[in-house]
Amino acid sequence: MLLQEAIKLRILELADERGYSVNKLAERSGIAPSVKPYATTKNTSTEIVARICVGLGIPFKTFWDSPLFDNIETRQQKEDESQ
Repeated sequence: MLLQEAIKLRILELADERGYSVNKLAERSGIAPSVKPYATTKNTSTEIVARICVGLGIPFKTFWDSPLFDNIETRQQKEDESQ
């Protein structure tokens, strides 16, 4: 799984555990509600993840404590596999 996909899934998982919609989490995290917390770009910055952690009320390191991050692949690895 690519890192960006794992981050997106982790954000959705943690928001769901707390009963937060994506917009509510964005608001709590100080991110414009019109912007998805996991972004529509290819890279969610560590700053955004840190802000999301504040919105969730969890330590930064807790965000990464998930099996979703056990087998991360880079885009280059994905491209090499498809060739």
